[in-house]
Amino acid sequence: MRKYRSYITMGITLALAPLFVFTAHADESDQKTTITFTAPVQIPGEVLPAATYMFKLADSNSFRNLVQIFNADGTILYATLETIPTERQQSADRTTITLGEEGSGTPDALLKWFYPGRLTGNEFLYPRVQEKQLAREMQYTIVANPRATHSEARAGE
Repeated sequence: MRKYRSYITMGITLALAPLFVFTAHADESDQKTTITFTAPVQIPGEVLPAATYMFKLADSNSFRNLVQIFNADGTILYATLETIPTERQQSADRTTITLGEEGSGTPDALLKWFYPGRLTGNEFLYPRVQEKQLAREMQYTIVANPRATHSEARAGE
């Protein structure tokens, strides 16, 4: 009887194994990323105070260029922003963001967000006048803090 019980347990485990694999890759489809900003950062239409935020692609099958920004635990939605795809030469194994300096007294603007391992990322859309100014200003790229997990980044340190 004990022998059959172990076969049943093994069978159930094998049957449920694909569910565990799917759950482990859940962040991959929506590219959920946690980013901590140690200084205020500008996004299109508003300024986010220094804090930890969760970035992810909106749950839309037809339009994958919407990025949502939540508080760290995903309970408060701060913004849903339209982006355009942007490319880079080499992928990185950590989250990468590009910021643009707008001048003294003004928070840096979030320009691009790349999920770990991807060559294609999301470029945030700003009003034309601001976009032209950001193109002229200095831009810099930040790779996730090495102490952070694969889906965490720190900016402004």
